[in-house]
Amino acid sequence: MVAAAVAAAELRDWVPGTAGQEALRQALLAFLDARPDDACDRSCVPGHLTASALVLDAAGEHTLLTLHRRVHRWVQLGGHCEPGDASLRAAALREATEESGIEGLTISARPLHIDVHPVACSLGVPTRHLDVRYLVRAPAGAQPRISDESLDLRWWPVDALPADSDTVPEMITAARPVQRQNSSSV
Repeated sequence: MVAAAVAAAELRDWVPGTAGQEALRQALLAFLDARPDDACDRSCVPGHLTASALVLDAAGEHTLLTLHRRVHRWVQLGGHCEPGDASLRAAALREATEESGIEGLTISARPLHIDVHPVACSLGVPTRHLDVRYLVRAPAGAQPRISDESLDLRWWPVDALPADSDTVPEMITAARPVQRQNSSSV
């Protein structure tokens, strides 16, 4: 399971692009400090950290979204931390690989975006997901395979997302400077 100290280090190393994201980063750091034993465990009822991935195709023109079986909305890939996850980054990559069926995904070194949202987890108890999101790139020609967690799974143009795509547009906006930086360093 992701240790609170590891998650805190991941968040401390990240400089968000907006004041709102910085406020959320500080809130998550305070939560991790207050809950060192269970902040990343789904049994933590006040809320728990989760990890997700904005998966872009090799060209950065499409994002892979899942029509989530429980929430019935198009969302990024991701979920709960599991016992074998050494970090939030590792959890996000594992979730993206499991839910997409795509091998060879690459993940950014630092978070991309944070969101806190109310949810009723599989335990049936209302809680909050403190979701730390990473930018993930798929290899050229990657063909996703739908998992049991999805009703549908497909590539969407980043400029033509489905209406019910939650906070995906915010993540696309946050990813643009990262993509420009990566393309200029090639």
